[in-house]
Amino acid sequence: MSVKKLTPEQGEALRRIPAIEQLLSGEPFLTMQEHYSRDLITEALRTVTAEIRGQILNAEIVEPPDESAYAALVRAELESLTAPTLRPIVNATGTITHTNLGRSLLSASASESLAQAAANYVNLEYDLNTGGRGHRDKLTEPLLQRLTGCEASTIVNNNAAAVLLALNTLARGKEVIVSRGELIEIGGAFRIPDVMEASGTILREVGTTNRTHLRDYENAINENTALMLKVHPSNYKVVGFASTPTMEEITELGQQYDVPTMEDLGSGSLIDLTRYGLPYEPVVRERINAGVDVVTFSGDKLLGGSQAGIIVGRLDAIEKIRKNPLMRALRVGKLTIAALEATLRLYLNEKDLTEKLPMLQRYTRSMTDLRETAEKLANFLRHIFRDAIEVTVEESTAQLGSGSLPVDTLPSLAICIHSPQISAETVAAHFRAQPIPVIGRVQDERFRLDVRTVVGKELVWIADAAKGMMEKLQAELDHLT
Repeated sequence: MSVKKLTPEQGEALRRIPAIEQLLSGEPFLTMQEHYSRDLITEALRTVTAEIRGQILNAEIVEPPDESAYAALVRAELESLTAPTLRPIVNATGTITHTNLGRSLLSASASESLAQAAANYVNLEYDLNTGGRGHRDKLTEPLLQRLTGCEASTIVNNNAAAVLLALNTLARGKEVIVSRGELIEIGGAFRIPDVMEASGTILREVGTTNRTHLRDYENAINENTALMLKVHPSNYKVVGFASTPTMEEITELGQQYDVPTMEDLGSGSLIDLTRYGLPYEPVVRERINAGVDVVTFSGDKLLGGSQAGIIVGRLDAIEKIRKNPLMRALRVGKLTIAALEATLRLYLNEKDLTEKLPMLQRYTRSMTDLRETAEKLANFLRHIFRDAIEVTVEESTAQLGSGSLPVDTLPSLAICIHSPQISAETVAAHFRAQPIPVIGRVQDERFRLDVRTVVGKELVWIADAAKGMMEKLQAELDHLT
């Protein structure tokens, strides 16, 4: 491998890069140490000088910066190093509960409870009445008993963990009967058969993809059967010539043969969503009332709390699950519990729930409200873009997302941004690159901002993003026109 020979100019330029210690002893860097440690400043300075060397060697620059310029370069590097990577964004994709964008937004009370728990010691596993050791499940269990009718409950870090833990506890080394039509794959390529294999259970498939009968379950029961599992198809729906037994029928069969039953509800719901004009989704209490031994569901998604996996059901089953060694690996901490408990408390009083739960509020926004938002935002953007970019308001459809109500959509409106001179992908990239990124979707050669999830200050954030985009594009637009 040949090494490219330096030109005399490159060699001279490299020699003029100041030494690290020389720069650190200068006044700008001494002042910088009032806010940053010397070690961090040194690391940033080494990064900056290495980049300058690379630019000289690649003939990108012919002279190193003046010594006075290094402080600004290092300060920018320090700001980049210390800036949070988890940033607020605007979700204008049309997917309300968006897995990639953090799923559910917490209510004001949940956010306040989370902040209090984060900043203070709390009674996570301390019994204030006896002064002895308590159990973290006892903080949420009374609420879940009241809201679902369960005998007991426990919380783990997500619903996949809840399914894994329950199966491992109740059926490890034995058969679990599942309909073929429910062997689903959820986001991130996590498949029910893979989760079952990891749990140590033996999958016993029954029925077909589109039709499974109660007799299929009954014929599969044998001396090695530990559980009958029903999985809610969170992210798809089989329609047409399709049927499957109800959970009530499976539970009755389980009681007849003394085989426990379990249902993974996926997103799960504590209330009847049809009251709010939304499609029906199974309610957890209905399953408990039907006699299901164990029910698992998510703490976010439809419930609208923190990410968690909630396991409710019979006391004997939950006690076994709590004693599983995996429980310690999958349990949640005080922050999750604080946010989840505050969210559950809101469900005690369903009055004004759409105002208290941010996600339910977005699910149920009226078209009148959406049109007011869309017209207001469109006017902002027309003022910013002038004649350079076309802005229109068009009908759209939104999805609940994250496996909730998979084939059902909600009517919505979208701001469509179009320019014959700039591709929709370029517009999308510019919106993403702003200090507060705005995430929309590209469709039919237009960049679209669905307004169902856009409220309050987010209108200003979008307007600011549009201004930032125009500043970057102005020179290019001038050249093109």
